[in-house]
Amino acid sequence: MPFFKKKPVVIEAVFWSGDNLPQVMQFMGSNLGGRLTDGGGIEIKTLEGTMTANEGDWIIRGVKNELYPCKDEVFQMTYERIGEK
Repeated sequence: MPFFKKKPVVIEAVFWSGDNLPQVMQFMGSNLGGRLTDGGGIEIKTLEGTMTANEGDWIIRGVKNELYPCKDEVFQMTYERIGEK
């Protein structure tokens, strides 16, 4: 069976801490699903439908300008910081 390696791709992301809604809304722009959930999550319009980013998750902008949530543990294993705009 063949093995594959993820291509190096630079992404933008914001951490949802639960108290940085203005920063998250600015990052997400029109992809904001429109509301906070009862559990403190944020609805995100993704290519697969509406998903929820919970407190402690990252919100990632992908290679097609799409947004999606990512658990912190997975984010830390997959990405490393390279700078800021």
